Order: sequence, then C-alpha cells, then structure tokens
Amino acid sequence: FQNYPNPFNPSTTIRWNSSAKSESKLVVFDILGRTVNEKFLGEISAGEHSLIWNAVSSSGSALASGVYFYQIVSGDNTGTGKMVLLR
Repeated sequence: FQNYPNPFNPSTTIRWNSSAKSESKLVVFDILGRTVNEKFLGEISAGEHSLIWNAVSSSGSALASGVYFYQIVSGDNTGTGKMVLLR
C-alpha cells in the first residue's frame, strides 16, 4: 500500500500485508540513499498491518522537508514506497 497522507506533515501511516508470521522492520532512506531511520517491528503475524511514522531520524531529530523512501522488510518479502515530507 502507499502511505497516507502523502505528502504529509507531521506524520504518515504506512500499511502492508505480511504473507506469514515473520520478523519485520521499517527502514527509511533519504533521496541520497542514506538510512535516516530504522525501526524493528519484531515478529508479526500474517495479515494486514500499519504503523504511524512521525518523520524523525533514528537519533530523534526532526527530518527536513523532502522526498524519502520507506522499505518494509518482512521475512523474505520487501516492499518499498516513496513519500514526501512538507514542513
């Protein structure tokens, strides 16, 4: 699924489906491909899931306006989306 709202400020909802129970994580990259945030979600069950991401870096600082990419890694499956932060 695409995140919503998009563009967003100050937070966005990211949804995804998991085909099986597995360890999962969210990784957010900036436009240069640098990891700005990584969140381990633990072991999740099969089915539809969502989380709210509040546009902060791993260190807790607010991110600047711009284009970011999110990646949900769940077991052997990976999904990627593009999102726009407008401050």
